[in-house]
Amino acid sequence: MERIELLHTLPLVFQGRELKSEIWLQDVAFQKGETILIEASSGTGKSSLCSYIIGYRKDYSGNILFDGKDIRRHRVSDWTSIRQHSLSLLFQELRLFPELTAMENVQIKNGLTNHKSRKEIEDWFERLGIADKMTAKVGRMSFGQQQRVAMIRALVQPFDFLMADEPISHLDDENSAIMAEIMMEEVRRQGAGVIVTSIGKHMNMSYDKTFCL
Repeated sequence: MERIELLHTLPLVFQGRELKSEIWLQDVAFQKGETILIEASSGTGKSSLCSYIIGYRKDYSGNILFDGKDIRRHRVSDWTSIRQHSLSLLFQELRLFPELTAMENVQIKNGLTNHKSRKEIEDWFERLGIADKMTAKVGRMSFGQQQRVAMIRALVQPFDFLMADEPISHLDDENSAIMAEIMMEEVRRQGAGVIVTSIGKHMNMSYDKTFCL
């Protein structure tokens, strides 16, 4: 996938509201290889945007296109392939399995594509300061530790675009910098685009474009 376009897109719940947005009701394109920051206030539809692009929700007007094709036309089999090979999302609410260990959460996804070796995954745990948590159940970890596990899980697949919805909300500056470094290493390795959302604190990176939602 080379290009994601939003054409006059708007959450249905926002219809009739007066909006000042550089995303909603605009024609916007995200290109593979670009690093994008979307800044938003709480309640402006940031997580909804991610859910629309990943195909989990369809309660919007307008159109969203992948390489010129309206995603409303995608079948279940299309989405299965897209989510395994073209799009990866780090959810704001993480969506980890609390009863499984940190490594098990990562390996569930890695097992779909065998994209990363166990050594590569272990190295990420080490760099993120949670090597001692690999065999710990996620439900017993802090939210900041869980955010780092969720980032690793988001990276263990091929992708053309990586979306990170408030990825560092519970991390200090040092761990935020390490996460950004690891994320961008993998993004560059795959030649991918990255879309980061934030309601304030965001990764300190060089962004090609910044939008206000």
